[in-house]
Amino acid sequence: MNVILLERIGNLGDLGDEVVVKPGFARNFLIPQGKAVRATDANRAEFEQRRAELEAQAAEVMAEASKRGEQLEGMAITIVVKAGDEGKLYGSVGTQDIADAVTAKGVEIEKSEVKLPEGTIRELGEYEIDIQLHSDVMITIQLSVVPE
Repeated sequence: MNVILLERIGNLGDLGDEVVVKPGFARNFLIPQGKAVRATDANRAEFEQRRAELEAQAAEVMAEASKRGEQLEGMAITIVVKAGDEGKLYGSVGTQDIADAVTAKGVEIEKSEVKLPEGTIRELGEYEIDIQLHSDVMITIQLSVVPE
């Protein structure tokens, strides 16, 4: 299915690109979330009329993400948890826990912006956590998981 992207989407394309995606991805994600429209002649003409407006919105979102990224740069977070004698946690530290800790430090982030490619943290220690604020803005923060 051909769609016209209304914003930059990582690993897919940039604003205004006409890309071919699977129909389910377009119907269930891109179109309902307003990230793309079907590539018809009418939608192409409407997109060209709105191009300046959409580019301004994209630049505003990027600027806001960069500003939040500057606030996060070099941030160190400590999370205190219950742990056993060998350093294993009773439970785990997930994306929501990290997002809450960063928000408590004064920078608002969403749980979906925290990237844990190896899954939740289940041991004490020091970790580097990636925060993806925008498809072009990736910040790394330091996380210390310490026992109570």
